[in-house]
Amino acid sequence: MAAIVITKENFDSEVLKAEGTVLIDFWATWCGPCRMLSPIVDEVASEHPDVKVGKINVDEQPELAQQFGIMSIPTLLVFKNGEKVQESVGLIPKEKVEALLG
Repeated sequence: MAAIVITKENFDSEVLKAEGTVLIDFWATWCGPCRMLSPIVDEVASEHPDVKVGKINVDEQPELAQQFGIMSIPTLLVFKNGEKVQESVGLIPKEKVEALLG
């Protein structure tokens, strides 16, 4: 499943009310490590159809970045049944992204 764009308008329905696991990537176009992590996140999305993957551009969605205290990007958050259970800041390899999913 391809990653979906998460906005403050669809955040509740796509993340907080979602059943199962949701991986969120907080990123920005100007962020080099974000551009390096993005294909890894896309790969995880395609290889794990049971996981919903979303991307939040912090420049376009500053309210969501503030809501979760995002101070550095890239930041990955993992939600299970609407509850945040994992967080990772910075560029990490695919194995660590998959490990976050549990």
